[in-house]
Amino acid sequence: MMLRTLCRTGGALLQQTQRAAPRLWVTPAQQRWASSLPMNTVVLFVPQQEAWVVERMGRFHRILEPGLNFLIPILDRVRYVQSLKEIVIDVPEQSAVSLDNVTLQIDGVLYLRILDPFKASYGVEEPEYAVTQLAQTTMRSELGKLTLDKVFRERESLNSNIVHSINQASDEWGIRCLRYEIKDIHVPPRVKESMQMQVEAERKKRATVLDSEGMREAAINVAEGQKRAQILASEGEKAEQINKAAGEAQAVLARAEAKAKAICMLSDALTQQNGDAAASLSVAEQYVSAFSKLAKESNTILLPSNTGDISGMITQAMTIYSTMAKKGPKVPEAAQLKSEDHANQSSQ
Repeated sequence: MMLRTLCRTGGALLQQTQRAAPRLWVTPAQQRWASSLPMNTVVLFVPQQEAWVVERMGRFHRILEPGLNFLIPILDRVRYVQSLKEIVIDVPEQSAVSLDNVTLQIDGVLYLRILDPFKASYGVEEPEYAVTQLAQTTMRSELGKLTLDKVFRERESLNSNIVHSINQASDEWGIRCLRYEIKDIHVPPRVKESMQMQVEAERKKRATVLDSEGMREAAINVAEGQKRAQILASEGEKAEQINKAAGEAQAVLARAEAKAKAICMLSDALTQQNGDAAASLSVAEQYVSAFSKLAKESNTILLPSNTGDISGMITQAMTIYSTMAKKGPKVPEAAQLKSEDHANQSSQ
């Protein structure tokens, strides 16, 4: 009965303690709600994700785990209550000077968690405030290593450097910095104007470079086109000359073959009966045709003494022909036999 009564009394006192208004934990850096220190009611129920540090007669005794716990009245006392959840702290805006002597106004958000409640309780007074101050000083020192342009370009590396520096110092406090994010970076108005002018100048520079590159590419393309056109034209002219020369050569061969055939046919005709008469007729016709063109083609006319004696001219031409025929190459035996056969056939 006494144990049941004691449990009921402890439960009632615990409910009254939990119904009590929580205290406001205020620091110059941030504000957050935390549970008030519970009274020793012998039977205590520790909430999840909280660690209660118990002292026995003023000395650290143990850390209560979540759930049901028992304490000795008067001797034991809950001295600290540490939250094991991830804590978000708003780092207030502060001024920092960059490597190129530009004053910046910068603020951020700090995410941390208590890993060791013993160190967080006895290692430092107000650990969260200490970590916040450490974040501010680390941020100022890290910004002093970078120029203004690199601050905007290397924000991610800046955050990681700040987290690394905080963790090195806060390891003795049992606190782990998980993330640090820079929210806003404010620059002076004059510096902002100069940055805007620099951006515009950079854009104009890029536009000019792009225009020049476009003009260069266009000129190269035109030159390449002209070069290819000239090469194609020269190749076409070369092919045309080759084709023309080949055509002329074929024409010369064709004329030579035709002339040779004509001479062969003429020689065959002269060997036949009445060939001399046919030759005389052909010479007479050519003489008359040439004589008729003399007055048309030139004003100067050279005439032989016996112009009107056509028969004499024909006789002279035939005499020259007979003389040239006698001096010419001998007729092969096959051609001679062929001519004799033609003569025999004609005589029969």
